[in-house]
Amino acid sequence: MPARNKPSPHRVAVVQHPSVALHRDRTLKRGVALIDEAAGHGARLVAFPETWVPGYPEWLWRLRPGDDYDLTAEIHARLLENAVDLAAGQLKPLQAAARRLKVTVAIGVHERDGEYSRATLYNTIVLIGPDGEILNRHRKLVPTNPERMVWGMGDASGLKVVETPSGRLGSLICWENYMPLARFTLFAQGCEIYIAPTWDFGDSWVSTMRHIALEGRCWVIGIGSAMRGKDMPADFPQRARMFPNLEEWFNSGDSVVVAPNGEVVAGPLHEAHGILYADCDPARAAAAKRTLDVSGHYGRPDIFRLEVDRESRVPVAFE
Repeated sequence: MPARNKPSPHRVAVVQHPSVALHRDRTLKRGVALIDEAAGHGARLVAFPETWVPGYPEWLWRLRPGDDYDLTAEIHARLLENAVDLAAGQLKPLQAAARRLKVTVAIGVHERDGEYSRATLYNTIVLIGPDGEILNRHRKLVPTNPERMVWGMGDASGLKVVETPSGRLGSLICWENYMPLARFTLFAQGCEIYIAPTWDFGDSWVSTMRHIALEGRCWVIGIGSAMRGKDMPADFPQRARMFPNLEEWFNSGDSVVVAPNGEVVAGPLHEAHGILYADCDPARAAAAKRTLDVSGHYGRPDIFRLEVDRESRVPVAFE
């Protein structure tokens, strides 16, 4: 583990700790403590898992839409109440921590549309700069399978790479990383640090992270969500029914950091809670493109062309 109080300009912290499911404020308090811990070990970029605030909707994969309608509705009502309205400043505790510690934070949230219907949720990753300001908000383009019963479809307005002190950061969420054109969109913007928060796990996911690093010649940060039954709070509706074995890992996590040459330099962190650390110098990403630059000399723009429509977008309350 890196020595405390020796910050590195390129040190990344990958948080693999559970949220407090369906509790926004308690989760944010935990997030502030974890950012403090990561910064104390020298991290300048701290990354959290998919929809960490207030927790991934694992119940979607366990309940039946018809027979379990009432229970699903009860849980969804709590989720809606504890989701994040960016326009209302509900990430201010994390923004204040980022400003105080001068770190960049990438965090997955259930985003509540605060201006239009106040009922639609989005699977969103928010990037907070070291001045505490929100740098970008990307909504997952396509919810996967039963996730469509929770989240609306995202758009391309946040599908961009952002300049930060840690390098040029871009992000795709979970199975967006299997969308070749979405990946290319980030590569074409000079992505150096590619952030991939996810609910997926296992060898195949780690292989995907390695492939993307090799394809894009960039650092890849895969942020997993290791959880056991007992990591769900005691007041979770019918917890005993959905998680009868409290010791069982229903998600093994497998967070990982991969270098631009495809080498795993940290992790996978398997069936454990913790924080992975790695020094990710963005200059290595630029140098690695000497042999393969899929959006440059290896891209053949005379043959291929990609257009990204950033004007067609879902209603968004935060600008």
